Amino acid sequence: MRRADKFVLRPTARQEAALHAMLRDHCMLYNAAPQERRDAYRHASRTTVRYGEQSAQLKEIRAVDPDQARWSFSSQQATLRRLNKAFAAFFRRVKAGQTPGYPRFKGIGHFDTVEFPKDGDGCRWDSTPHNGQTRVRLQGLGHVRVHQHRPVRGRVKTISVKREGRRWYVVLACDEVPAEPLPATGSSIGIDMGTTHFFTDSNGVHVANPRFLESMAEGLAAAQQRLSTFPQRTRCRTKKHRAAARKVSRIHAKIRRQRLDHHHKTALTLVRGHDVIGHEKLNAAGMTQTPAPKPDPRQPGVFLPNRAAAKAGLNRSILDAGWGLFLGILAQKAESAARRVIPVDARNTSCTCPECGHVAKENRVTQSKFECVKCGHVANADRVGALNVLNRAGLALCAAA
Repeated sequence: MRRADKFVLRPTARQEAALHAMLRDHCMLYNAAPQERRDAYRHASRTTVRYGEQSAQLKEIRAVDPDQARWSFSSQQATLRRLNKAFAAFFRRVKAGQTPGYPRFKGIGHFDTVEFPKDGDGCRWDSTPHNGQTRVRLQGLGHVRVHQHRPVRGRVKTISVKREGRRWYVVLACDEVPAEPLPATGSSIGIDMGTTHFFTDSNGVHVANPRFLESMAEGLAAAQQRLSTFPQRTRCRTKKHRAAARKVSRIHAKIRRQRLDHHHKTALTLVRGHDVIGHEKLNAAGMTQTPAPKPDPRQPGVFLPNRAAAKAGLNRSILDAGWGLFLGILAQKAESAARRVIPVDARNTSCTCPECGHVAKENRVTQSKFECVKCGHVANADRVGALNVLNRAGLALCAAA
């Protein structure tokens, strides 16, 4: 089993300056690579430059540029591979007829991660504390203190250094992580995700939706309005603009941490209490798409109402709930605890009667009320959805047995 551990770094002032320099130099290398590919294609008879050729040039670059030479060779190769993946995805979308999205240059404020592909090559995780302190050794920086709040299990495979606002983190990707099975409970449950409630389980328990983005919307709007008052020509040049940008970043980071903490705790409660957990297989990206405009056939250039404003509010609520993030965390925790998580088809779960099996959209009277038009069964609509999810998960479990 694989797992990633994320710990806060405690660099000194000198080490923090070196971390900023490392990100800046890797960002320059990342941006120089697509420029070379573009120039070669435009001016050299459409010559294609690939990762192998650019990786071979690293020795020459390091020989003439001392700033690049002080960093790990393997981490620079990882940066070039990162760009190569972006180009591979671009060409794959072109062949599939999708919107391609050419790989873009990255500003220094948007390049936040440097990866070391192998523990011991340009970096080393010191699992044995020195004077009660855990450290990670990085080429060009030395030993950096780490706030290790839990033990690292398994074998450390890759190490990444990440910047989030003014904080620095080290991310350890480990494989061969041993599972920690929990004792069996004999309980199975289905959950129905929503926006009014975060989810409702098949026992009728509603878990409240915390709505972290909505709770901080007023402060975020004020900070974004302050940031937008700076004219374009002065952006990123004044101290006040940088402070305003940091404030917006801090608010978004706090919302992200709150949401992540809520998802971890909620998923852990489910995993500890149930052996089998069924949930709907949701396509959040498709559910949050903007509705297409509707041209008026009688008036050229005029569009009919398409409820875009109402859909925007629903999209915001879905994204604030973070269904995809939660279900991913739930699957990881279940794998570690030897539990079963079964995704099922989400179609008609809210309009199928769990008593007689009749399917009709008229069964869903309101957002919260379900009343079967055939047998008259009345129940909470969210619980009905969770019961149908549980039934489908049971069928899938029997079919797999």
